[in-house]
Amino acid sequence: MDFYHLPVLPTETIDALGIKQDGIYADCTLGGCGHTKLILSKLGENGRVIGFDRDLDAISNAAATVGDDRLTAVHSHFVYAGEKLKEMGIDGIDGALFDLGVSSHQLDTAERGFSYRFDAPLDMRMDATDTKTAFEVVNTYSLKDLDRILRDYGEEKYSHRIAERICNVRQTKPIATTAELVEVISAAVPAKYRLEGGSPAKRSFQAIRIEVNGELETLEKSLRGIFDVIKPGGRLAVITFHSLEDRIVKNTFASFENPCTCPKDLPCVCGKIPTGKALFRGSVTASTEELEQNKRSHSARLRAIVKI
Repeated sequence: MDFYHLPVLPTETIDALGIKQDGIYADCTLGGCGHTKLILSKLGENGRVIGFDRDLDAISNAAATVGDDRLTAVHSHFVYAGEKLKEMGIDGIDGALFDLGVSSHQLDTAERGFSYRFDAPLDMRMDATDTKTAFEVVNTYSLKDLDRILRDYGEEKYSHRIAERICNVRQTKPIATTAELVEVISAAVPAKYRLEGGSPAKRSFQAIRIEVNGELETLEKSLRGIFDVIKPGGRLAVITFHSLEDRIVKNTFASFENPCTCPKDLPCVCGKIPTGKALFRGSVTASTEELEQNKRSHSARLRAIVKI
């Protein structure tokens, strides 16, 4: 299956980046190159995009389908994007983009184990070279840790019941497939919850995926690392799909705008000055038209900041 990804908030994101024809841009979540192709369409012949992705399928797809010398695809976690750019001799870029979460291709490729819609081995790794899998999380984590992950990362109100059921079932035999995990989750929640619409496994699968890939652990460091190499006047745009991601982005951007660490009731003596200014107040969400065309856009939020 070709790696693909329908970009969310496409017009809003490109507008937020304010593309310069001869600029250098980093797409820190290359995926199916949806946003990257839009950036390339705005660039002149001297413009350039450096795309980063931890998924080798995405890197292979970029080489096979984009066919544009202005794109350089790098197999790397985005936490290292700033360092990689410096290693490439790129001291400053004009903008960067993060489109967080799982891609359409990853969800729809059954054998990757991301989706509760297909029966597949419990995997969920964005980078197949990583060692931690969903199988390990489900079958080795303690009841306490499973409860915490499902509650915090999935905002699952029946987290304890599901975690307890997982621990009981795995005593007999390991939970090896996505279908088996869906069955365990469904049996753990009240019948009414199963009938509320959608799969009762949705939140749990999201939580386990976030844990497997450490999606929240490195986000702030990644934002700071890439912001450090953005030139004054350059922009950073971030699309989130989860309240915890959005909170990290919001707080990190706020720290760029107001880095002062002095007590609020005392004059500033720390000497820290603002390095960024939000491009717009709050976040941007999908239009009614996009919501009708792309289900994935329902939870998408865009925030953007300008380097000063």
